[in-house]
Parts: sequence; structure tokens; C-alpha cells
Amino acid sequence: MDSADSTAGTAPAGKSVGTCLPPGDFGVVLATLRARHGWSVREFARRANVSEGQICNLESGLRNPSPAVAAACDAAFGTGGELVELAGSGRRDARTDEVVEVGSMITGYERVLGELKGIGRSTGPRFVTASMKSITRTLTDAGQHAVGEQHADIWLLASKFAEYTGWMAQEAGNTAEALRWTNLSVRWGAQGEDETVAAYALVRKASIAQHRGDTHAAIGLADQAVRHPSANPVIRAHAARRAALSHARRGDAEACRDALEQFRSHAAEITADRPPHWGPRIVNGSPHLLEASCMLSLRRFDLAAGLFATELGPAVPADSNSRARFAVRQATALAGVGCLHDACRIVDATLPVIKLIDSATVRAELARFVEEARSRRASPGQLALINASAALATG
Repeated sequence: MDSADSTAGTAPAGKSVGTCLPPGDFGVVLATLRARHGWSVREFARRANVSEGQICNLESGLRNPSPAVAAACDAAFGTGGELVELAGSGRRDARTDEVVEVGSMITGYERVLGELKGIGRSTGPRFVTASMKSITRTLTDAGQHAVGEQHADIWLLASKFAEYTGWMAQEAGNTAEALRWTNLSVRWGAQGEDETVAAYALVRKASIAQHRGDTHAAIGLADQAVRHPSANPVIRAHAARRAALSHARRGDAEACRDALEQFRSHAAEITADRPPHWGPRIVNGSPHLLEASCMLSLRRFDLAAGLFATELGPAVPADSNSRARFAVRQATALAGVGCLHDACRIVDATLPVIKLIDSATVRAELARFVEEARSRRASPGQLALINASAALATG
């Protein structure tokens, strides 16, 4: 689990959650603390006994906190008076000073974005989406008034928030919303003078197409991403990964092998000192896990099971979403080779995480496991687990 999970709901009122607050103004700090605790806007509003509208206005910078509201937030988070002190020392005219504060605002929200991404990967979309949207409103409002480098920096950061909001919409199973936010990220990235987001957006759209079963569209979009003039090695590697998975789903082993080789070639171009601007990191073990996933879709279960067994430990990122996704794929491969006992053991251990993160992409993997497992002879206990998995997969 992400380190942020260890703080979720553990700090009793009146006890400080740390020696200092996260960096940023009151709204930034509020959004970060709420995300760390894994609370929705509604849950936090209930705990602080203030309205949801007030929370959104505070996080988005549209309002300053009154002393009473600051005290209520401080009590809910158990920050021992630190939020009250921050509110008293950092009050500002939220409607006129955005441009003056743009440097600190960008730095603060860049940190919050990193925090929200970590939490989203470990707890799913429902705990981060409201914060993403409210911060995006703040950034786009400020972008309307900024000039020079500040203008570009604000819009580029808004583009990053929009791209991740689109990903969270996809994780929530809302394809239309995912596409809307992805298109916004392209528009705002252009205002931020960065065309690479347009190339990566094609990868995101390929992912959306693949998950809705349109592998032909996914392959076409991945090819467009590779050929986009602003694509870098990271984006081309992500595009090749989408192409490989989609070719495998279509049963085209030869095209899948070609795409896997392209992925390896592009991944080899990535230098460690230049982290990816868009998308997750291409980890060292990713080529083998990608190959395992492709073998699974090609129904070469023995090859897939062997690769998963070798690579799952050292190669999978620590976040819950990735581990759950690959664990279910491994279980599907094991079911495919007739090892239903081992497959059910893996799924049984993973179901609590799947319930927590509530990810549409992970539920789709679980549905694939159910389909394969139901084709095998199961004991009563295994059948109960398969049925429970089917119910969870349908949401």
C-alpha cells in the first residue's frame, strides 16, 4: 500500500498527524490532508460539520476560512491547532491575488498532484476526484489572468490535473467523462506551450478504446501516438504497449510480437535522469509483465503463468491498483492451466483490495478470471469464491 494509506482515518481529534503541515496555502493543505485520510468531500464535511460547498470553495481557493471553520477543520484532522494558525497567518483575497501567488500556488499544487496520484493508485478514484476537479477550477481561473511564463506554467499544470482526472474517470467506469477530461488536457497543454500532452492523449484514448473492447480503434490511436511529432520515447513505449495488448486481444500473435519488440526498443531509449512527463514510469520488469499479459490474452496460459510467477514479485509497482490487476491476471493464467486451487487462493487474498480501490479496469480483469474459472471443475468453496468474484466484477 502507498505510504499515504497508513494515515487514513488513524488520527484522533486533538492529536497532531505530524510535526508540520504539508506545504501550501490553506486550500492546498486542506486538499492534501483530505486525500491522505481517504475522505470524500461529503465525509470530511460530515466530520467537520460544515457544508460540502464550503469545503470545495476552500480547497479551490474561492474563499478564505473563517476562524470557526478553520477550527472545525483542525479538529476533524487532529492537527493540534496548526490549521488554525495557518488560516490566521495566510489569509488572502482569493479573488484578486491568484497571479501574485502563482509561484507558490504552482509549487503547492504540483506536490498535491503527486500526493493525489499516489492515493488514487492505492485507494481508487472516489477519494481523489473531487479534489482534482476543485484544484483544476482554481488553476484555470488563475490561468485566465496570468501572463508570460506564469501563464504557460499554470495551464500546463491544469493539463496534468485534467489528464489524471480523465484517468480516474476511466477507473470509475465513465468513458465519456474520461474522454472529456483527456480532450481538456490537450487544449490546456497547448495553452501551456507543451504539445507532448497531445501525443500522450492518443495513448490515453487508445487505452479507453481497448477497455471498451474496440481493439481496432485502440491500435489505430496507438499508431497515431507513435507517429506524433511531439512523441518522446516514453510516449512511444506506452503506445507500443497499448498496441501489443490490443493485438493480443485480437489473437494476432505476430503483430503482438512486433509491438512487444517496439516497446522494448522505445523503453531502452528512456534515460533514468529524465522522468516521464506523462503516464506511469516504464519499470525495468515491465517488458516481461507486458509479455505475460499478452500471452494471457492469446490464451497461452502456460507461458503467461510462468512469466507472472517469475516477474510479479520484483517488477510490480507497490501501489494497490497495479498489484491487484496483475494478481488477477496471474490467477486467470493459473485457472487456464487447470490450477484452480492456486488461482482461487490468489483471488481470495486480492478481493479486499479490489473492493477498496473500486477500479473499473481491475473489475474487468476479475470478470475475465470468472469466465475462465467457470469453465473448470470447481469445489463448492471455489464456486462460492467465483460467484463472489462475479458479483464484484459487475459492480
